[in-house]
Amino acid sequence: MNGAVATVGRDLGRILEALGGLMLISLVVPIVWGEYFALPALLVSALVPLGIGWVLYRRFEGAEAPGRFHGMIVAASGWFSVGIFGSLPFLLIAWSVQLGVPGFSTPAQTATLAAFTEPLNAIFESMSGFTGTGLTMTDNEEVLPRTLQWWRTFSEWVGGVGVIVLTTAILSRPGSGSLTLYESEARSKKIHPSIVSTVRTIWWIFILFTFGSILALWLAGMPIWGAINHGMTGLATGGFSITDNSIATYDSVAIDFVLIPIMLLGSIAFPVHYLILQGDLRNFYSDLQTRWVFGYMGIGSALLWGFLYFVGPYETPFAALRYGLFQFVSAATCTGFQTAVDATNIALGRWPSYAQLTVTFGMFVGGAAGSTAGGIKLIRGLTLVKGIRHQIADVFYPESAVRRLEINNRRLNEEEASREFMEAAIIVVLWSTFLVLGTFLLLLTLPSGEYSLANVLFEVASAQGNVGLSSGITGPDSLPTIGKIAFLFHMWIGRLEIIPVLVMLRTIFKRGGVYR
Repeated sequence: MNGAVATVGRDLGRILEALGGLMLISLVVPIVWGEYFALPALLVSALVPLGIGWVLYRRFEGAEAPGRFHGMIVAASGWFSVGIFGSLPFLLIAWSVQLGVPGFSTPAQTATLAAFTEPLNAIFESMSGFTGTGLTMTDNEEVLPRTLQWWRTFSEWVGGVGVIVLTTAILSRPGSGSLTLYESEARSKKIHPSIVSTVRTIWWIFILFTFGSILALWLAGMPIWGAINHGMTGLATGGFSITDNSIATYDSVAIDFVLIPIMLLGSIAFPVHYLILQGDLRNFYSDLQTRWVFGYMGIGSALLWGFLYFVGPYETPFAALRYGLFQFVSAATCTGFQTAVDATNIALGRWPSYAQLTVTFGMFVGGAAGSTAGGIKLIRGLTLVKGIRHQIADVFYPESAVRRLEINNRRLNEEEASREFMEAAIIVVLWSTFLVLGTFLLLLTLPSGEYSLANVLFEVASAQGNVGLSSGITGPDSLPTIGKIAFLFHMWIGRLEIIPVLVMLRTIFKRGGVYR
């Protein structure tokens, strides 16, 4: 019992220390922008997780390395804790502006910032940020202090790669324990034999692509502050924006088409990025997931374009292409940027049901495993399709035949194929089950007749797929309290692919837990 508690407590402590460190780094933003009223709140926000994390780590410093089971507990509790403590900057800065900070000039309170004086809204925003979802409790992001605009962006940028990956890179602790935590965050493939070298390489690739994304957006005409924020959240496939109407605010064809490859970069697995940067360009077409990133997103975008142009609401082929391509890529990469948000370009929530369901399918599948994208992941969908085809074809072979299932250049025997097929099927079934339950719950809590079934299914899939596109349901006033709590759960399980969260909840509710 004590050994298991110590293992979880120690690693949870380091995760909280890392979170506190991120807040300390963010103190630069209010200093640069002259938002000195935010300094005390941000400093307190940093000291709380730093203090708790330091106590936990020092108390359990000598704990054993985590096994697979404890790694899942650490992942689930770590992400939940980061969502809770990451809400402190929203909550404390909103309170500071409302109450005033002695010795500092505070700006006028806005309805947007006032929403974060409610703890549930602050927690929602934090969880949405770190899980890379992008659904928001803000009515107008433009009026937020730059400090909170940055914290929303920074949380998505870090969460895109993973808080445990960040912590592992900082810890520099070699061995099976770090590998277990790495795998518990829904990752499997390593770049190097050393897990520490792997996570550091991932971060170097991510930082390189981040600077490239910021530069590309700036050259496309986006102001530098917008380029910094949207470059970071676009690559992290998070989708938080600093403008009220997301990317539609800029109404720029150039910016739209620059963001598409940025979002695609975020949906490709980091090991593939590493090989391509090493000069092995064959991975663009030889890697199964990468090939399908372009293949199924191209097919989905073409299908959506056909719906939007030939059936409506867009009257020109280019308008249907511009909005259809951008929104499908945004959905399928699980980014959540929107260009279709108002009467001028037809709000996404007003698209025909079949167009919304096409986008919902993109959110359901998601990007490549090992990327920053959400959804069930391409490899699982492909494993299911290939596995079903393999099982059907088995009927036509004699019992003595030795058959192997080939997935992503790996030839699996019957036992290996059965195991991978079962794992993929379990995730898809669980994902679908929680999607249906969430849809049913939201239908019960929303005002009758105000939203269609397609709207509600779209919104729940967006939360659970960590996407962030909205049909207009999510908001501080429009989403009921029970809906906000449910979406917190959907975002949490979506980021960790369900199993670690269920393992932790079973541990909590089972008499005696696992710590026996």
